[in-house]
Amino acid sequence: MMDAFARVQRIEAGRVWLRVSDNGGGCGRCDEPGGCRAVQISHAFGKPADEFILPAYDGARVGDMVRIRIPDGAPLKAALGSYGLGVVLLVAGAAAGTALASRELADLAAALGAVAGLALAVVINRGLSRSLRWRAGLGMELVAEQACLHPAADSLRES
Repeated sequence: MMDAFARVQRIEAGRVWLRVSDNGGGCGRCDEPGGCRAVQISHAFGKPADEFILPAYDGARVGDMVRIRIPDGAPLKAALGSYGLGVVLLVAGAAAGTALASRELADLAAALGAVAGLALAVVINRGLSRSLRWRAGLGMELVAEQACLHPAADSLRES
């Protein structure tokens, strides 16, 4: 599990605005070369930010401290959706451009196809980063501060 701590900034229309604090947990390699700093958990949901929006949980109040838990496979899923999709569409676009072009224009068509593939990947990734369903598929869980202090307390699953 990858953990990060956040504070509820505001609650509106069934959503909570969370600000990630700098003292998250994770794999324990945060400050080692190649470590990711666990607070980078917010990158899984779009542009790097320390504040993001999630569905509210019962009993949420402004100022609450919560722990955000993401299963080990979720960052890989997000990376494959973001970067893997771009690579696949780049190669597919270049291949399509080459296949559809005459021999003299194959290089130009491959380059144009690659650019078109990347542009499509950007559009799809923007949609994914805004999709609550995609985020929910990452298996994220919010745990209230009291539950963090008492392991027997129930966690608050994101809806």
